[in-house]
Formats: sequence, structure tokens, C-alpha cells
Amino acid sequence: MAESNELFDSEGFFRALESTVIARKLKWKAVSEETGISASTLSRMAQGRGPDAASQAVLAQWSGLNPADFVRAKTRRSGTEPLARLTAQLRRDPKLTREAADALEEVIKATYERLTRGSEST
Repeated sequence: MAESNELFDSEGFFRALESTVIARKLKWKAVSEETGISASTLSRMAQGRGPDAASQAVLAQWSGLNPADFVRAKTRRSGTEPLARLTAQLRRDPKLTREAADALEEVIKATYERLTRGSEST
């Protein structure tokens, strides 16, 4: 079972789920009530343990997250870069003004560049 933990980024999935909760201004109790996922399952996820497949499917549907985005592939897939997807998402967020999206984009890009410096593969 350890291999599945290496292949699926449970922590990343939970953090994205947490971002959804924050954006919707909800409490975890409301998530539990809306999804039918027990509070204990959500708590275990917060502690770094992955959800079972059924819970993951329900939470993905509720949040709009795609679990495939959290699979750690052995080879890099072709397609849109994650930073570009973030930028596009910020621009589509109706809760953000253009100025707010610009500010977040600046912070994210600067942080991304700083943290990925030296990790570029050739």
C-alpha cells in the first residue's frame, strides 16, 4: 500500500480541498454535512492520510478537483504548465478584481521562481 502513497499526492489533494473550503468560506463541519464524508475522515486527511477511493471521489466531485492532477507520474506529461493554470484560474475567479488577481499572480510567480531556482531539469 505504500506504493499508492508514493503515486498519489494526498497532501496536495487535501491542501487544494482546503483552499476550496477557504474560498467558499466554509467550516469543515459544513463540508462533512454537504458531502456525507465523516468528520473523522476529513481529520485523518488533515493529518496526511489519504482518503479511501469513495471519499476521494465524493470530495473531488464536491470541490471540482480532478484527482488525476495529484498523481505523481514517473515522466512529465505534456500540457499546460501548473503556473500557467494558476494564472488562468486567478483570472477567472469572479471574487477577485483585476488588481487583486494581478497582485496574487505577482506573489505566486515570484515565489515559484524563487523556490524552483536550480531545480530545472535539462
